[in-house]
Amino acid sequence: MKTSIATVTLSGELPEKLEAIAQAGFDGVEIFENDFLAFDGSPADVGKMARDLGLEITLFQPFRDFEGMPDALRSRTFDRAERKFDVMQELGTGMVLVCSNVSQAALGGIDRAAADFHELGERAAKRGLKVGYEALAWGRYVNDHRDAWEIVRRADHPNVGLILDSFHSLSRKIDINSIRSIPKEKIFIVQLADAPMIDMDLLYWSRHFRNMPGEGDLPVTAFAEAVASTGYDGYFSLEIFNDQFRGGSTRAIAADGHRSLIYLADQVRRSVKTPIGVPMPERATVKGVGFVEFATDEDEAGELIALLHTLGFRKAAVHRSKKVTLFEQGNIRILVNVDTAGFAGAAYAVHGTSAYALALVVDDAGEAYARALALDAEPFRQPVADDELEFPAIRAVGGGLIYLIDDKSPLGRFSEIDFEAVSATRSDAADAGLLHIDHIAQTVAYEEMLTWLLFYTSIFKTGKTPMVDIIDPSGVVRSQVIENEPGTLRITMNGAENRRTLAGHFIAEQFGSGIQHLAFSTDDIFATARQLRKRGFKPLHISPNYYDDVEARFGLQPDLTERLKAENILYDRDEHGEYLQLYSGTYGEGFFFEIVERRGYRGYGAANAIFRIAALKKLMRPEGIPKDAG
Repeated sequence: MKTSIATVTLSGELPEKLEAIAQAGFDGVEIFENDFLAFDGSPADVGKMARDLGLEITLFQPFRDFEGMPDALRSRTFDRAERKFDVMQELGTGMVLVCSNVSQAALGGIDRAAADFHELGERAAKRGLKVGYEALAWGRYVNDHRDAWEIVRRADHPNVGLILDSFHSLSRKIDINSIRSIPKEKIFIVQLADAPMIDMDLLYWSRHFRNMPGEGDLPVTAFAEAVASTGYDGYFSLEIFNDQFRGGSTRAIAADGHRSLIYLADQVRRSVKTPIGVPMPERATVKGVGFVEFATDEDEAGELIALLHTLGFRKAAVHRSKKVTLFEQGNIRILVNVDTAGFAGAAYAVHGTSAYALALVVDDAGEAYARALALDAEPFRQPVADDELEFPAIRAVGGGLIYLIDDKSPLGRFSEIDFEAVSATRSDAADAGLLHIDHIAQTVAYEEMLTWLLFYTSIFKTGKTPMVDIIDPSGVVRSQVIENEPGTLRITMNGAENRRTLAGHFIAEQFGSGIQHLAFSTDDIFATARQLRKRGFKPLHISPNYYDDVEARFGLQPDLTERLKAENILYDRDEHGEYLQLYSGTYGEGFFFEIVERRGYRGYGAANAIFRIAALKKLMRPEGIPKDAG
């Protein structure tokens, strides 16, 4: 697949955009006219910049309000086209995008439009240029790619072809199978954009809410499959209008765009059986979370270890060469790393005590790693001793790490190979009945959410749930879940928009995104609560008013309500079953643990979030108070 992106997709000045596009790995770039007009250099300067960066200028766009104009205005449209051709030749690009007419002065009629395009094709041919016609979803007379294709067909000129744009077709729910009969040589370029499903004016939706393929709700993959079935082998280009992207990191958005196209190509290649895209292993199946690793120092480790002890974890092993301790309970493994050398030491220096790394157990670690690299994930390596395992690893949210391990290689026995077991103590005799990690909650800046949703869903065999609003007393946090079908990987992504929310405070004080809480599962939350109490665990206090409401809302028996209240357990229910939640207080700058019991329930207790957040915020250090103030 040849990849391209329109400059309008990115923030910044034109030189910055071109550099980011080249660094992300794109083959080509569409020059959006406004980006060129705001640039002080000549068209030749822009062309040289692009070529020096290894980019082909795939398109100059847009040329508006061309076809079907009345005689009094028609000659002016051709004069404008000639001026556009002048610029294109200086730029060194061979194609212009003409979007369907939206002018009130325009006249309808397919034959009239076809005649205009035939003449434009004649003029373009004299300069060695091509004209691509795109149907805007809000075009006055032409808003359907089928009508645009009929105009191109009747124009009957080798220099006039069709430009297909997924947003314009999918937003109007046009049958994409109609694409399959279009001759591939008449498809000049394909533009791709996804979008969340929103019921609003098409123009406003298009101008503000498009996003990368795989980040929204439109069937962009099916659209691309229909295109690929024609044998089309030209550029697939991104044209994204998005307020968030226009204010975001130029390089990060460009990197997301390239990843989205690679992922899309992989999906199409597997479905249509075409040579499109780069061969890579399938999305990795995640069997579970192998471990979560905390970076800390000697002074702060004591408090974290004490909290783990109250949760029923036992010290199981110590690393043979590093200052890392393994704690276990059920199938849960927690590593506490106080080593000042290596990445953990650097992570602590920047973020303080944090859950900076996690290991995912996949079906094949080598193949998962290869897929991640093919999708532009950043690899991570650090020196290890000769007799120690080297884990395949990639950089993840907030600069943290994801280790990849499997059961078919020595990686699955890391605790035996890299660690020395320690004898259980008397206080370790009874655990708290925690079984495995139910889900991991990662808090990110809101503008990063789409990046990480795409990251996880493209590398691992997961899907995403609809976004929900989590109400914090100081604002709104956007939450979306990445999960796989068996429930062996569940990651809640919480996007913070201001630092006054609990999530925003965590990001501000931790100097970046990261894991904010871990949820452990139990089969009997009341038995677990009793054991925790014996071990000195202090649950998060929930207002008694909550329990009066939950009893009335769900029709609970009073004795159950009293049991919930006595243990500070929250309750929710969906059509599949019940959900019970118990929380710790905060550790550090907003990190906490959760214990859940699922009785068929498939959600994450969103309705309880406002009560949990209100309780946790009472434990937060007030703004302006030093961390060590007592």
